[in-house]
Amino acid sequence: MANIKPFCMPKWGIEMTEGTIAEWMVNEGEAFTKGQVLCLIETAKITNEVEAEYDAVLKRLLTPAGEEAYPVGALLGVFADADTPDAEIDAFIEGFKPAETSVAAKGGGSAPAPAPTPAAAPAPARAPAKIVTNRAISPEALKLAEAEGVDIEPISGSGRDGRITYQDVVQALRPERAASFKGSAALVEDSPEAFASPLARRIAAQHGIALGTIKGTGPRGRISKVDVLALVKPTTASAPSFGAPFELVANQPQVQPFDKIRKVVAKRLTEAKQTIPHFYLRMSASVDDLMALRKTANLVLGTKASINDYIVKAVAMALVKHPDVNVQVHGDSVHSFPHADVAIAVASPKGLVTPIVRQADRMHIAQIAATTRALIDKAQAGKLVYEDMDGGTFSVSNLGMFGIENFDAIINPPQGAIIAVGGVNRVAAEAENGDIAFESRISFTLSVDHRAIDGAAGAQFLQTLKGLLEAPEGLFA
Repeated sequence: MANIKPFCMPKWGIEMTEGTIAEWMVNEGEAFTKGQVLCLIETAKITNEVEAEYDAVLKRLLTPAGEEAYPVGALLGVFADADTPDAEIDAFIEGFKPAETSVAAKGGGSAPAPAPTPAAAPAPARAPAKIVTNRAISPEALKLAEAEGVDIEPISGSGRDGRITYQDVVQALRPERAASFKGSAALVEDSPEAFASPLARRIAAQHGIALGTIKGTGPRGRISKVDVLALVKPTTASAPSFGAPFELVANQPQVQPFDKIRKVVAKRLTEAKQTIPHFYLRMSASVDDLMALRKTANLVLGTKASINDYIVKAVAMALVKHPDVNVQVHGDSVHSFPHADVAIAVASPKGLVTPIVRQADRMHIAQIAATTRALIDKAQAGKLVYEDMDGGTFSVSNLGMFGIENFDAIINPPQGAIIAVGGVNRVAAEAENGDIAFESRISFTLSVDHRAIDGAAGAQFLQTLKGLLEAPEGLFA
């Protein structure tokens, strides 16, 4: 029997239900080798390369690249030996039955996709320049870099362990934006030889009056403000005019349909708000000692840890002490974890994303700061990969840098809770001696899934978090 294998839509993580073929890197009827990139698959928030696990031929391409999303397990193509007859391929597709869960090139799928569409003819390739490098780079990325003459040394790889991906090379091919200068500003002609006060010069410039024609009445013939104002044409004493009568103009909206990422985010947040019974716990903590310790620690450690990095560390330590809050909810079961994988909400060109600082409870503050900075940079560059956002046991959403005092965040399923962080505010408080003094405080709102976490558990978690922030030496224990 011929060696025929299905190529199905992979499942990357519990939350993935569908994906879109962003680009095929292999044409129908084309042979490929192990490790070669077969296609780019776009999921809810990222685009991943799918590499071949063995040598074969793409005998049948069933799903052309485009905007259409296919469910996990859908049959995307068929791999086989080069001499496999088409009749056997047709029989395989007709008799193919989907498995419950599948990964690329390992079986599973859905009903056969529409009739195969011929792959587009490849663009004419330029003469490639051989690149010799010890850096980790995918075969397709290396092929593109050689074909386009791209220097890969300055490229920062976004793949696992810094591996240069196809998207990294594409990004490097994009031209840098050039600054557009409008030219010099038009200045009013001045008379430097005129003996005038600075204010007189300014008024003369505003009204286009030549100082050389004015006879000054000030000391030693200096031109004063009064001399210039005497030549300014007076305005009419009638009621001020604001131009033509006010008329309504067209106020047509600019319609911008949701892109794929925004659709997914909207769907997930709507489902979370509708299906998860949220309840909220609020607390504030004094952070004067934390802010003072941060300045000293950053100097000693040679790092640039932010207040949010310290909050992530404190949250992680509190989660380990309260494992009943460090959970995920999957249907009728609750998954508890021994370590805290803390997701941080980040605004990116693709919308709100939540990359994860994994096992933050085991990191010291300098490691958290470096990890967070790297994740934020990748998010803003649109280079996050699926592994950066898969899972997470708790989320931190901080809007304090925008002056927000407090807010309520929506839980990011399947996580059981999320904490919303406000800004630092100076408030009046009673000192130990009974006097009134000012201190810096941050407000927190904990959103909790009541199906899995009770109010007492959430309150005890906040109490521990408050203690860690107000006695920050414990963060270095």
